[in-house]
Amino acid sequence: MTAERRLRIMGSDAHLLVVGGDERLLDSAEQRLQDLEHKWSRFLPRSEVSRLNAQPGKELAVSDDTVLLFSAAVEANRLTLGLFDPTVLASLLAKGYTANRYGTGGECRIAGQPAAGTAPGCHGIDIDPAGNTVRMPVGTAFDAGGIGKGLAADIVTEELVQAGASGALVNLGGDLRLRGQAPETDSWVVDIEDPFAPELAIATVRMVEGAIASSSTLIRNWVHRGAAEHHLIDPRTGDGPTNDVVAASVVAGAGWMAEAFCKVAMLASTPAGALKLIEDAGLTGLVVKVDGTVEVPSSLGAFL
Repeated sequence: MTAERRLRIMGSDAHLLVVGGDERLLDSAEQRLQDLEHKWSRFLPRSEVSRLNAQPGKELAVSDDTVLLFSAAVEANRLTLGLFDPTVLASLLAKGYTANRYGTGGECRIAGQPAAGTAPGCHGIDIDPAGNTVRMPVGTAFDAGGIGKGLAADIVTEELVQAGASGALVNLGGDLRLRGQAPETDSWVVDIEDPFAPELAIATVRMVEGAIASSSTLIRNWVHRGAAEHHLIDPRTGDGPTNDVVAASVVAGAGWMAEAFCKVAMLASTPAGALKLIEDAGLTGLVVKVDGTVEVPSSLGAFL
């Protein structure tokens, strides 16, 4: 038996699917995603992330989920040598991304008016898993962004399998996690969308288990003070990338890892450099150039 649901959550179109489960499992998955959004969204003033951003320098008690989020983000920052950075929020706000254009919530506000530009980085974030506390340094603001969706997909698929599903899929706006039995064959079959024509696929990936994250500068766009802007920020400059990569997809063992390296691929100076960064991490994926050309490394062949 297979059950699935499509909904809007975390500012994204979501797809939930369980194998060997029913609507009750989907209800619990939807409620869990709402719970995580209420803890992690920078657009909800009572979220744990918003409270931390509002009180820099102060150690605050948070949930296990938020300790896990900050731990994953700091680890991703370390693994990517700082190219993935959740502390670019000041630059996002300076570019006009102050309100949630894609979901619920109000105006995002942070304390102390951290300066846009080079991101402060994660080195000053203090996480105490034993005491369930996090402290943000003064001058730093955190945005869960894509890694939050990747981690949420990791958490919810794991909980669905623990609750009795023989297989589970959670896709949050292109951050997709797969676990256990696929619905029809021995492997999960996932189409990677063409960023120029989302109704078409540029690749079809087959996986027994794992994660895929996709990102593009062709979505989440807006105009601020006469300039075209998008959500992708280079932490080294506080501005958008200047390469000719318009989209990337990364295959990894976990959603948070796929999301982190997907952002790294988008920031590489060239498509070849993007693929090297992905493969040097022991992962694989693909990149799409501004002219529509798709660059696919040989390592992805094991999944095609």
